[in-house]
Amino acid sequence: MIMRILGEGQYEIAEEHLDRLNELDAALQSAADAGDEVSFTSALSALLDAVRSLGTPLPDEEIMPSDLVLPDESTSLTQVRQLLSDEGLIPG
Repeated sequence: MIMRILGEGQYEIAEEHLDRLNELDAALQSAADAGDEVSFTSALSALLDAVRSLGTPLPDEEIMPSDLVLPDESTSLTQVRQLLSDEGLIPG
């Protein structure tokens, strides 16, 4: 799976890491649903850090279609709420 972090780049994520990313995504969804800014900021940062550490960065000159686009760390709770589906940011 190819994930893009807006303003940063793309990462190739192995299937074996999707469960962990979905756990972090669920925490983000809970914080957003609760309107808890502090927990939201922490959860978004944890999710993006996990994508960076578990994924393999793709070279900037290698443009691949992204399966999933994640907001950057400066994205507000209100903006992320608009992006969230019933399954969070990461389906599955």
